Amino acid sequence: MAEPTVSAVILAGGRGRRMGYQDKGLVECNGQPLVAHVMAAIAPCVGDIAINANRNLDEYGRLSRPVIKDRHPDYPGPLAGIAAGLDWCPTEALFVVPCDTPGIHGCCVERLRAALDGAEIAVAHDGHRLQPLHALVRRRCRDSLTRFLAAGGRRVDQWIETLDWRQADCSDRPEMFFNINSPEALHD
Repeated sequence: MAEPTVSAVILAGGRGRRMGYQDKGLVECNGQPLVAHVMAAIAPCVGDIAINANRNLDEYGRLSRPVIKDRHPDYPGPLAGIAAGLDWCPTEALFVVPCDTPGIHGCCVERLRAALDGAEIAVAHDGHRLQPLHALVRRRCRDSLTRFLAAGGRRVDQWIETLDWRQADCSDRPEMFFNINSPEALHD
């Protein structure tokens, strides 16, 4: 099967509770917002990039266009950001990545693309566990996700289990998935 054309959505729509309610994507790391690190790493491997955000839209807009909001109110979680990304997605497949993993590498996209084959979604595995917010999702999964959210579903891993999915081995690069969840983690 031919490799799909890929766009990306960077998930930056959360409340940032563990980061003291700061907008995590805009928190600086080595002189740049976290989201800028992610954008730079994935840009060579994808076409269009959107940022999913629910606040500070003008600031995100200076970094990338488009900036897309959740269609669901009250910060229902990353699935709402994935749904917004699938609503926007101009290509056959959407790379989903959180804004708080500045060590992400383009090889993640390539491994997910290779693993996807005929499946609906490919999910990265770091050698210890699945990384469900590092995934390549076919645009055709939008209706499935809409139904899952409408039924009250909120957990990414539970939605993935409803799909035909594959695992991408990223066990040789587990540092790609280290996420910045607190101000202290910025200095680790």
